[in-house]
Amino acid sequence: VSTSGAEMVEPIGAMLGADHVVATRMEVADGKYTGKIRFYAYAENKAKAINDLARKRGYDLANCYAYSDSVTDLTMLEAVGNPFAVNPDKDLRKIAKERDWPVLVFERPVALGSRVKLPPAKPTLTALAIAGAAGIGAAVWVNSRKARRGA
Repeated sequence: VSTSGAEMVEPIGAMLGADHVVATRMEVADGKYTGKIRFYAYAENKAKAINDLARKRGYDLANCYAYSDSVTDLTMLEAVGNPFAVNPDKDLRKIAKERDWPVLVFERPVALGSRVKLPPAKPTLTALAIAGAAGIGAAVWVNSRKARRGA
């Protein structure tokens, strides 16, 4: 469950073995983004989405876990039996302490690059530069041929 876009969340969910994700979804028409948000996975919308999912799939939310760093996710954390505050903001830390919720603090975060295999930057940039130069060269060549024909 994330406020981030589905385009980011779905691959991460698949990598983690999740069979479903809740994420912000943009409106698409004719294969193009319209600029409108179809579903904004934020605040109360997250809680509603997990309640709907639990109802459809028969999950008992009292046995489920939720993790958040922000007080904006309070309704989602309240919806489950096992809420965790992770590197929480000031307001969520206070509520977690009042409610005796576990607080997890990651003091030494792991860089994403060490977990996700990305192509090396230098070869990728070189390939992009070559492709860009080839594209520019092709455009110049086509334009010069058109100019010769028109003269």
